[in-house]
Parts: sequence; structure tokens; C-alpha cells
Amino acid sequence: MTTPAAGPTAPPDARALLDALDPEQRQVAEALRGPVRVLAGAGTGKTRAITHRIAHGVATGTYAPTEVLAVTFTTRAAGEMRQRLRGLGAGGVQARTFHSAALRQLRYFWPSVHGTELPRLTESKIPLLAGAARAQRTRLDQAQLRDLAAEVEWAKVSNVAPEEYARVAARRHRSGSVNGLDDEHVARLFDSYENLKRDESRMDMEDVLLLTAGLLAEEERVAAAVRRQYKWFVVDEFQDVSPLQSALLELWLGGRDEICVVGDPAQTIYSFAGADASYLRDFARKYSGTTSVELVRNYRSTPQVVTTANGLLEGTPSAGVSLRAVRESGPAVRFSSHPDEVEEAEATAARILALRDQGHALSEVAVLFRINAQSEAFEEALAARGLPYVIRGAARFFDRPEVREAVTRIRGAVRGGEGEDLMEIVRSTLAGMGWTSRPPETRGQTRDRWESWQALVDQAEEYLSGEGAQLEDPRSGFVAELDRRAAEQHAPVAEGVTLATFHAAKGLEWDAVFCCGLHDGTLPITYATTAQAIEEERRLLYVGVTRARRDLHLSWALARNPGGRASRKPSRFLDSLLPADARPELGGGRRNRQHKALTCRECGRPLGTAREKKQARCADCPASYDEALFERLRAWRKQRADADSVPAFVVFTDATLQLVAEVAPTTDQALLAISGVGRSKLEKYGDEVLAVVGGCGSGEKE
Repeated sequence: MTTPAAGPTAPPDARALLDALDPEQRQVAEALRGPVRVLAGAGTGKTRAITHRIAHGVATGTYAPTEVLAVTFTTRAAGEMRQRLRGLGAGGVQARTFHSAALRQLRYFWPSVHGTELPRLTESKIPLLAGAARAQRTRLDQAQLRDLAAEVEWAKVSNVAPEEYARVAARRHRSGSVNGLDDEHVARLFDSYENLKRDESRMDMEDVLLLTAGLLAEEERVAAAVRRQYKWFVVDEFQDVSPLQSALLELWLGGRDEICVVGDPAQTIYSFAGADASYLRDFARKYSGTTSVELVRNYRSTPQVVTTANGLLEGTPSAGVSLRAVRESGPAVRFSSHPDEVEEAEATAARILALRDQGHALSEVAVLFRINAQSEAFEEALAARGLPYVIRGAARFFDRPEVREAVTRIRGAVRGGEGEDLMEIVRSTLAGMGWTSRPPETRGQTRDRWESWQALVDQAEEYLSGEGAQLEDPRSGFVAELDRRAAEQHAPVAEGVTLATFHAAKGLEWDAVFCCGLHDGTLPITYATTAQAIEEERRLLYVGVTRARRDLHLSWALARNPGGRASRKPSRFLDSLLPADARPELGGGRRNRQHKALTCRECGRPLGTAREKKQARCADCPASYDEALFERLRAWRKQRADADSVPAFVVFTDATLQLVAEVAPTTDQALLAISGVGRSKLEKYGDEVLAVVGGCGSGEKE
């Protein structure tokens, strides 16, 4: 089983390896004998610490390279670890995922133990689950099959057998995880799937771990061979270990304690898939004499970002290590409220455009959100400004199968839908595909698909309240609008802004991060009803916040659609973070909280006098915007708001007018680049605002 080194490597210098580390990382690298637990906060250099530990062990002769097994959770992380180890002179060390290490052992030992070929590995559970459903005379659509596959995976990594599933699922609050199926029905389908898989001599990815664990537990010869091969173990991202992976790890160890685990309980965001952070938290209780080290120096983010991350978890069950910033100071974290999701996306895209114009690479910008369906508004806003983007972990909105099918059906229904209005056509068409006016209470593909359909309903409502209201027959116009959006977003793009869910962003980092859609009901998501589930949602936001190196923007929308009722509240997770002037809408019903002092928008110091607070800057700080222009803009806004019979902030907020006064735009494109100026507001107010900026009176049109 020994694998030779990838290539010749120079023997590492033990002293140089240690000198390259900070005091806490060095403590990890010097703790060569187990058991060792490393609690590594976000951005603290955990991979650097553990690879230097391994290389130090090799350099001092404590470890033979081929006797070390480093385990992590993704092929990307394993590849990065191998590359670093080669560079440190420890190229013979095995760095693999749990599944890769187990499969390698299984392929080696299975034929000699059983005298047969190893069962064939199936890439997807879906075909077998579809067969199991047919055997049970159950009709399931693709979303239900995907959710059933996820539930079977959870059961298997949690060591839950089919006959135990219904009882355990109820106790673990997983009832209803597969939309339309009760726990007993899921258990029967699970059992039928296992039987069908066995009959066809197949195995899935969880079986790789189960069968390997079975060989080690039942065949002493196999266990002894593996334990002779690997004497030293390192496990990264230990907060994500499942019960099945923990059991396999114990069999690899065979009662030994030469193990170093690394992780961060504050980044536990996969509990729904079987991850159990208690293995990391309770490690020292299980292994007496554990050396425990905390990595707290954050090298990734500015003090402003680090302070926000610490404040997000402080005083909560999710609190872990308290990060300490090492980087130089950067810009203040921005909090922003928007009237609706369209305006939030437009403001975000405008800010990104400004960053690009300032010389920032778009590949160093990310927009993060809770669910895939939220990407559509940002895709549209970025495309409108000619900003390329890439979507990580999901298809573009109009590439998603349920969206493509829905658009095709709506187009056909419009052609033959005489007598029906647009909303009747859209709702009835989507209802025929499974859409309902109320969202499903479950997570997973069923929920994601509903969100995509709901986005089409929202688009139809928005179209009818805007451009479509002027048309005699808005139905064909709406189909053309969908085709236009799809065509724009299918255009090939260069490397650009990353759009991703918080889950998909884990392990990545960017210079500028926009965490969007941060309102109760989406974060935490509505189906997070237990205290544990809500804390996992908090940790999900923590992961998003700690992806930012320098610029961090946190935003939410008060309504879903333009003109909608502004009934949303910022995420409860922001309660302790929001400056007082960023939360005027947090009135009745929210718990009392300690308000933070207002700070100067120019220098960041706390404001004292009422006049300073009104101006949002210190008395001795010069304004960065033209105050006379700002007052002219406010006068114009009042006239326009009175004429339209709307509150002034509906036209533009003070913050947006200050930016206009600061930039003094002279073209539509320059005005569009300002946060808070979307395309709809540009069309409605653009000429008047540019007239005010140009000094042409109030800017009113004749």
C-alpha cells in the first residue's frame, strides 16, 4: 500500500520550518506526539500550521513520510495540502479525503478477503432510488428524488439503518425532509434502495466508508496491515466529521492516540448532512493528555471585519475562539437597508461597478446569499451594467431545469391562453408543475425549485406593475422579457464577480464580500425552527462574513418586490452589530438592545453633539461631498416626493444623495454607478438629478 513520493524533495530544515510560524502555529508544529487538538479560527493559517507540523515531524525523523495519513473533506483541500507538503520536503505523505483513503484500502483488500470483485461504485443514487420508488409503487419527481438521496445519505453517515429511520428522524427533527413523504414511507424507500443496490452489486459513496469499516472491524489481518502502514493521523475540518467517519477513524487508530485534529466549531454548517461538532468539542475528554492549541491571529481580514465576526458570535452558543486581527485597518463595514430586493441588487451592482472603476479586480469580489434562487436579481443587475459574473455551486437562474421548463410552458400557455390574464397564466402554469402559493416547509431541492418558480411569479407581478401596465396585451411582452433576460445571462462571461450561497463560499476568500438578503425568514431560513438549527444559520452568516479580506457589505430588503409592503426586519443576527442610524425600522416587537454610538462617516470617531449626529460627521471633519449641492438635491427631492405623494426616502435616501453630491455625476452611466440608483430610478429621476447637479435650478421638468 505504500505510495512513493511524487518526486524528489529536499530534506526540510527543522529550524527554518518553525521560524516561519507565529507562536501559536509553532506550538502546533512542535506538538509532534498526539493527541493534539487545534481550534483554528477563520483565517488563522490552520493549513500552514498542520503542514508545517507534518514537515517538522519528517525533518526531525519522528515521522516516516509514508506512515502519515492526512485526511480532509474535499479533493481541492487534499490537493492543496499535498502541494504544500511537497514544497516543505514531505512529499511522501498521503493527503486524501476520507472517501479516497477508504476506497484505496477497499480496492486493495476486498478481493483477497471475499474472493469477488468489489461492488461497482454508483455515481448517483437517483436511478436506483427511482427504481426503489417504482418497486414501492410510489411516484416521485426529480426534486423529491434528490431530497430522498440527501436523506438516505444523512441516515447512512449517521449510522441509521432503514428499520431505525422513522424513530430517529422524529427524534432528530427531520420529519418531512422529503416533501410529500412521511417518515415511514421514507424508511420503506430507503430499505428498498438498499435491497436493489445489493441485488445489482452496486455501492454508493457511504458504502465505501461502511464496507471499509466492516473490513477493519471483522478482519484482524486487514486492520493490522492498515495500522502498520499508518501510524500518524491528521484530520482537517474536524468539526465536519460524521458518526460514520468518526467510527472509521477509530478503526484506523486501533486504540492509539497519535492523532492531530483541526477545526472550528464556529464554522459548523453541515449538521443537516450529518456533521457533528461534538467530536471536536469533546476531543480532550475522550483523549486524556490532549495538547490543545488555539489559533487566534487572523491574517485574512481587516480589524473592522474581524470585529464584526467576533460580535456576531459573542455571547451565543456558537461562540468559539475570539479572533485577533493582524492586518492593517481598512474601511468600515457597511450596513444597508433597501426598499425591495430589486433595489438591493441594483445598489450592490452599482457598488461593484464603482469598485471596478477604482481598479479592483472583479475576480476578487463576491456576492453571497442564503439560497440559490436569490442569485437571479444579482445576475440581472450585474448583466445590466456589463459586469461579468460566475456562479459557484449552482446553475445560472435561466439555466436551471425547472426554470427552463417553466418558461417553455408559459410561452406555450400565452399562445393559447385567450381570456386569461398574465398572472392567471403564470400561476396556473406553475401550479401544474407543482408550485403552490405557500412555500414548502422543508429544505433541499424541493424548496430550491419552489423558490425558482416563485421568482417567476414575482417577475410577472413586477412586470405588470411597471412596463407591462402600459401594454394592451402584456402577456407576449412578458414572454419577450423572459427571453431577453435569458439571452443576456447565457452570454459567455470572462472571470468575474462570484455569486454563491454561504455554503458554497466556505473555504474561499475575496477582497470584497457582499452578504445580501439578510432578513428574518431567509437568514435564519423559515424552516430553521429549533434553537440548534437557528444557531447553525448564525454560523452560516459567520462563514460569509469571514470570507472578506477588506470590504464587507451587509444588506437586506424590506420587501420582496418593488412597491411591496415593507414588513421585513433585518436578520436577528445583526441586532448587536447595527449602528443605531442603520436600523430606524427596528421598532415595535423587537427586543431591547444596547445601541452603539454613531460614528463620523469621514473619520470613524464617535459623534457627540446633536448637530454632529445630524450631519453624520465631526464638527472639525471636512465633508467629502458638496454640501450646497446636497441641500439642492434635498430640496428637489422634497418637491418630487410631494408631487408623487410619497415619502422622501422613496425617491432617494439621504445616503444616496450624499453620494451624488460627492461624485457629482454628469452622465447616466456615472449616476447608475452610485449605490441606491437603480435602472428604474435612473429612468424616473435621472434627468432631473443631473439637471440639479449641473446647477440648472430645481431640476423639475416643464
